[in-house]
Amino acid sequence: MTNLEQIEKLRERANVSYSEAKDALEGANGDLLEALISLEKQGKVHAPSGGGYYSSERVYQSEQDEQSQEEQESTGGSFSEGLDKLWRSCVQIINKGNSTSFEVLKEQESMAKFPVTVLVLLVIFAPWITLPLIIIGLFFGFHYRFVGVDMDGK
Repeated sequence: MTNLEQIEKLRERANVSYSEAKDALEGANGDLLEALISLEKQGKVHAPSGGGYYSSERVYQSEQDEQSQEEQESTGGSFSEGLDKLWRSCVQIINKGNSTSFEVLKEQESMAKFPVTVLVLLVIFAPWITLPLIIIGLFFGFHYRFVGVDMDGK
């Protein structure tokens, strides 16, 4: 690489004048990296953001920045986007539970009917009451079924 090409490359990377780039290169004996470091020490060039470093080929990010960027790309977005997806999924499940009913039958006659969401809450918060009642009901001839508009899973 000729001296003029080196000056032009340093000028582009450091955003300095030709004379500043030439002086820095001469002071570094033609080493672009050393010239860039000396310009940085003089305060004419700002250090890369994120604790990165300079090389003669290109400007690299720090390893932490690269890892966080890779994690964000692999997860498909930011944390807030993930929370938004989770929230939408929960709302969709609750809506499906509210539109589907749990029906208690005795001899094909409906005795009670309530949303599946209520059944799930009862099983979560009072399983010692709910589950035995369901099991005991089977011994007394009660039948159970789920009733909803979209029961085929579409």
